Amino acid sequence: MRFGSDTVIATVCLNPSIDHMLQVENFKYGGLNRVAGERFDAGGKGVNVAVALSALGLDAECVAFMHRESARTFEARLLKSGTAYEFVWLEGRTRTNLKVFDEAKGAVTEFNGSGRPVSDADLRRMAQLVAERAEGADTLILSGSLPPNCPEEYYAELIRAVDGLGCRVILDADGAPLRHGIAAKPYLVKPNRHELEALAGRTLETREQVRDAARELIGRGVSVVAVSLGSGGAVIADRDEAWFAPALDVEVRSTVGAGDAMVAGLAAGLLMDAELERVFAMGVASASAMCMTEGTDALSRADYKRLLEAVRPERI
Repeated sequence: MRFGSDTVIATVCLNPSIDHMLQVENFKYGGLNRVAGERFDAGGKGVNVAVALSALGLDAECVAFMHRESARTFEARLLKSGTAYEFVWLEGRTRTNLKVFDEAKGAVTEFNGSGRPVSDADLRRMAQLVAERAEGADTLILSGSLPPNCPEEYYAELIRAVDGLGCRVILDADGAPLRHGIAAKPYLVKPNRHELEALAGRTLETREQVRDAARELIGRGVSVVAVSLGSGGAVIADRDEAWFAPALDVEVRSTVGAGDAMVAGLAAGLLMDAELERVFAMGVASASAMCMTEGTDALSRADYKRLLEAVRPERI
């Protein structure tokens, strides 16, 4: 499904995946685990963010590398959610990620495939398509891992390529792609605690330490830093203020896609030109609503609206 003229948030998925989710009652490492349920879902962070945006009622579009043998699964998910998309086509089959959900602990153990290599020509086609979409978008979201053969500076190249086109860029990556991407000065980045510690070169134990490390990234040209702390909650900061929110008490059915839903909520708040506290609350509520869904099902807007009223950010 090609894009319309009224779409305002574009996501980019360079390394999509088929997520194979197994549910077990109590995961035993090195032992026999009987599967209580399983499902296969079209995934990848850029796909997940776009679907979450659509679930929140926004016009979203997804640009992705797509392997022909796996395309129907992705098209079905995007069409079901009402999300526009356009693919850069590749031969072969999309990688598979195995995710084991332990019902007793409410935790997911993941085994992620690396994906198939892309060529220089593939990367040039993707860069051209991203630039085209950025011209008509308010926000461009770059998220997820890079496929083999993709330079670790590629996100930075995309950020610089759309500079001056009038769209804000959100980056959600890790390792070298995140480090290089920050140098290109995206508007917002969303590391987790481990990723922020790697960037800061030190352990971050308190919310104030997380805030201070986030401010270091702001000093390098990023406008907003949102940090997910898992069960410890989340922190957001810009140059003028910082907020902490504890994790909401919800029934966790899966944590898959929770971080992507947080990105969607943050993007929705930015699109509304909301105050930072409200942007943050929308991100936290979206992530929590996603935790209440199974696999990569779309989050419930009703759950999101209810949880939004429960978020109580604290200034730090």
